[in-house]
Amino acid sequence: MAGSSLKSSSFPAVDEQKTPLLPLHQSPPSFHHRFRSVLTLKSLSIVSGPVSCMLIFFFVDVGGRPLCRNMLAVLSWVFLWWMTEAVPMAVTSMAPLFLFPIFGISSADEVAKFYMDDIIALVLGSFIIVLAVEHYNIHRRLALNVTSLFCGDPLNTKLLLLGICGTTVFMSMWMHNTAAALMMMPVATGVLQRLPDGDEACPEVKQFSKAVVLGVVYSATIGGMATLTGTGVNLILAGMWESYFPEAEQISFSTWLFFGFPLALFMFFVLLSILCFLYCSKNSDKELSAYLDRNHLRRELELLGPMAFAERMILLIFGLLVVLWMTRRITNDVPGWGSLFHGHVGDGTVSVLMATFLFIIPSKKNEGEMLMDWSKCKKLPWNIILLLGAGFAIASGVRTSGLTDVLSAGLDFLKGAPYLAITPVACLISAAITEFTSNNATTTLVLPLLVELAKTMRVHPLLLMVPGAIGAQFSFLLPTSTPPNVVGFATGRIRIEDMIKAGAALKIAGVVALSLLMPTLGAFVFKTNKQP
Repeated sequence: MAGSSLKSSSFPAVDEQKTPLLPLHQSPPSFHHRFRSVLTLKSLSIVSGPVSCMLIFFFVDVGGRPLCRNMLAVLSWVFLWWMTEAVPMAVTSMAPLFLFPIFGISSADEVAKFYMDDIIALVLGSFIIVLAVEHYNIHRRLALNVTSLFCGDPLNTKLLLLGICGTTVFMSMWMHNTAAALMMMPVATGVLQRLPDGDEACPEVKQFSKAVVLGVVYSATIGGMATLTGTGVNLILAGMWESYFPEAEQISFSTWLFFGFPLALFMFFVLLSILCFLYCSKNSDKELSAYLDRNHLRRELELLGPMAFAERMILLIFGLLVVLWMTRRITNDVPGWGSLFHGHVGDGTVSVLMATFLFIIPSKKNEGEMLMDWSKCKKLPWNIILLLGAGFAIASGVRTSGLTDVLSAGLDFLKGAPYLAITPVACLISAAITEFTSNNATTTLVLPLLVELAKTMRVHPLLLMVPGAIGAQFSFLLPTSTPPNVVGFATGRIRIEDMIKAGAALKIAGVVALSLLMPTLGAFVFKTNKQP
């Protein structure tokens, strides 16, 4: 016993003896292996930006205008990184902070100012309030209330689809469309989880599942069109308009709402018509009634319990914010409360003020706890905020460098276009590009060109800028076109052909609607019959 114990304690086990004390000599990796490990798609994407920038800088001549050439080189770097996602979007968005001073486009102080102005403040304050809504599950309570209201008894699938899509549109009006899609998709899939899946599901169930997912995806995009803060594209448009025409009347929250809401409402009903026609058959109500009922939704709502003081206060702050946004500047005859401050107050001022109240008002849950603290703001989407700043900086750089004059020359063929063709052409240009790159990147690239084209055609710039910006939001065809599309495609309940089938019809309807609204309602809201 002692000997065996001594042996086990003094000598390594047989398995342990197989492990060498020193590492065995291994042949170094071959040159081919090293080359393949370096030459990856990621590394090529990273290199593509600086390489294209240097190629343009050294070998391209833009009519003997070095500043135009430098701006074109910077654009190639930034847009290649944006499109390939070589580095995180937020990192690419900070690139103008070092590229502009290095290439002599603007000073460091000048470019930095674009990353914090009233539009950025508007986004920052709005996102903090949205985080508070998320934290207290107010969005889920709202979704369940509306969905249970529209469920019907007995079940009406078209009415239920109206409730889910309508809730998504409403939420997307007040928060970023990606956030609205991320919030509503779990609610929608929670409803669909009560339905049979796979081979057990009948065709009516499968078709309704597609309708719900597509409805949430497209409703999030449509809702973002309705308000100035619904999506970054609208904010980029407002910021560029202010940058190019500082003396003109700016696009306020209420101004955009008067035009964007009717457009979004029309698009919403077109979407419902398309989904009901493609995916809701006569037997849908009968087949789904065995799995869906209003009682289930009400039970989920009961689990949330009654509204607490904190939830009521956040809703009050949110409602007050919307009222202040809409009444800051109403019309020329009714100036709104903003006139009390001699025009010094902007929508961003109100947004940050209301967000500040969240850190002052107690939640009444725990002693000393406020409605919000900074630790809850860690989820702030700085990538969107930095992207907006980059868009404003690039728009200014393209203008001051003279690059817009050069690029807009390529659109000379549009000069002879009839007045009524201006809107659809501008919209189609953006709508085509946006399927292959982000909405914000499309807007940043296209709007400066449309401004110069409007000057050449001697028409009001917003006749081109508004259709160009809204057209950039018509990214309905491909899963990768916009984040809400990715959210829906990731559920596995829809395929690319489903998006193309429903999205193509929605895109065409959007172009037609915009072509009709812009010369009529747009002329009244944006005063496009007068030069800025």
